[in-house]
Amino acid sequence: MSACYQISNSSDGQFHFVLKAENTQTILTSQLYNEKSSAQNGIASVQTNCSDDNQYERLDSKNDKFYFNLKSPNHQVIGTSQMYTTAQSRDKGIESVKKNGACETINDET
Repeated sequence: MSACYQISNSSDGQFHFVLKAENTQTILTSQLYNEKSSAQNGIASVQTNCSDDNQYERLDSKNDKFYFNLKSPNHQVIGTSQMYTTAQSRDKGIESVKKNGACETINDET
């Protein structure tokens, strides 16, 4: 399987997307959007910004886990990673988004 985006509905009817790597693991999750077009714009923003290391915010959680946000140039969060047990794993997650984020395959599950 190749990397892809999946757009789906939340339980309250809003829209969100995930970026899945070639191994089908979710590597980035969006916020909730009221409109499908906003989720599609979010995907376009990931595709545009994923290769720029400066757009990644590397973070530590209060429970000693590690995660990252991908931000747009206006500093809004486009997507958030899962929690990782090590900073090295988080950095590998960032590399995966850089590698897979430009993919153009979008599976609409709405």
